[in-house]
Amino acid sequence: MTFFKDKKVLVTGSTGLVGINLLKRLSSSGAQIRAVYHFRKPVVRAGNIKYVKADLTRRADCEKAVKGMDYVFHCAANTSGAAVMAKTPLVHVTPNIVMNAQLLEAAYFARVKKFLWLSSSTGYPPTGQRPVRESEMFDGEPYEKYFYVGWMKRYTEVLCRIYGEKLKRPMTTIVLRPTNIYGEYDDFHFETSHVLPALVRKVVERQNPIVVWGKGKEVRDLIHVDDMVEVMCLAMRKIKTYSVFNVGLGKVYTVKDILKKTLLLDGYKKAKVVFDATKPQMIPVRCVDLGKMKKILKFSPRISIDQGLRRTIAWYRENPL
Repeated sequence: MTFFKDKKVLVTGSTGLVGINLLKRLSSSGAQIRAVYHFRKPVVRAGNIKYVKADLTRRADCEKAVKGMDYVFHCAANTSGAAVMAKTPLVHVTPNIVMNAQLLEAAYFARVKKFLWLSSSTGYPPTGQRPVRESEMFDGEPYEKYFYVGWMKRYTEVLCRIYGEKLKRPMTTIVLRPTNIYGEYDDFHFETSHVLPALVRKVVERQNPIVVWGKGKEVRDLIHVDDMVEVMCLAMRKIKTYSVFNVGLGKVYTVKDILKKTLLLDGYKKAKVVFDATKPQMIPVRCVDLGKMKKILKFSPRISIDQGLRRTIAWYRENPL
């Protein structure tokens, strides 16, 4: 982590799952960190972290945020779970496009050296059980229920490419396409949470019955946030030109598998489980090829699903809603 020593680093979305854990990692690196937050209160405190409250859909706030920065980790996003996406799909579109476009432009004119942005595997067209490669993002339409968020991600990726390789004075842009990220400080609110934290909460609270949206056959690749942060730091250190990487665990599990593991790890032996197929369901299979990440970044995920679940369960027990 000596790479970041005395560097001026901006972290947006600093009070979210990725932002909090990234700050914890960077706080001991010797970097001079500016951490942007919007609604949630700051969590990580350290002498080299300065928090700035900002609304990144406002141009002036973007310009203030990036001023004087060397590196930008753009983790801020308007996110939600299946229920919100089904009811109000546009909630993911305009705010994110405005924020991403304005922050990229502000960073470029502030002469930021490297800009790393978290895209998503939701932009990929359906490929069934076959792991999808980075080159396939635009080979077809996104999965129908991800059409809105998928094209928002694609549009921002095009912007990253413009700044990263199409301008006479390019700014190094790095796009990471993670699968499902989970771990300590995740979002456990049912209205906005993803599948794993929602299941963890239901198990820890000993809900009976445990109602699971869908049939439980949906397939997911889940990467622990510590592994995600490691990839982000490696990419920022190693990559010097516009680049795109899939990021995931490299193993897939059905929702039933995840629930079974969670019940076992937390010792909930007599839970009644009900699968509700009438509730909003998302993409049936999400599986990505990690060859490029392993070859260029020299990284393979270290935290197994069992290890990650144990840590997440323990954290939520200590920090219930």
